[in-house]
Amino acid sequence: MTKQPDEPSVKIEVIPATLEQEPILANLLELYGHDFSEFHDIDLGPDGRFGYKCLPLYWSEPERHPFLVRIDGKLAGFAFVKRGSEVSGNETVWDMAEFSVIRGYRRRGFGTQVTHELWRRFPGLWEIRVMQSNVRACQFWARAISMFAGEAVHPVPVKKGGEYWELFSFESKRVSQQ
Repeated sequence: MTKQPDEPSVKIEVIPATLEQEPILANLLELYGHDFSEFHDIDLGPDGRFGYKCLPLYWSEPERHPFLVRIDGKLAGFAFVKRGSEVSGNETVWDMAEFSVIRGYRRRGFGTQVTHELWRRFPGLWEIRVMQSNVRACQFWARAISMFAGEAVHPVPVKKGGEYWELFSFESKRVSQQ
């Protein structure tokens, strides 16, 4: 159980998604694509869906990890963690490939708690990339990462594929078992 100052006692779950839950993630990705289309040039397909071509890889490649997020038992978002950076090309870092919390659960600390749990689950070097044009996301990631690291972590601006990104780098240390 996790308690927030402005929330009653809330149960946050970060659950590995099964292959049977792939349609649920596909639906959540449509909402994510809709939100993201404000910052990134993505088009609807002829079927009226954004689609996500990499989704099947999360059950066929061992270094990809899909998660569903539930808050008090209700579906509230998802996260995709994978090995290898899309921006720096470093194949050994952990990458938050996609992350989304449904709008009704945003700005209440839930996303930060979910990210911290994921970073603890996957110790090592991390890179988080955020489009510069997505100002709220840049602010969220700067705050979440700095809280996790216990110090201010500043991004490095990067241009890749004609897009401008903020690239955060930090380490999640392995928690000792006691």
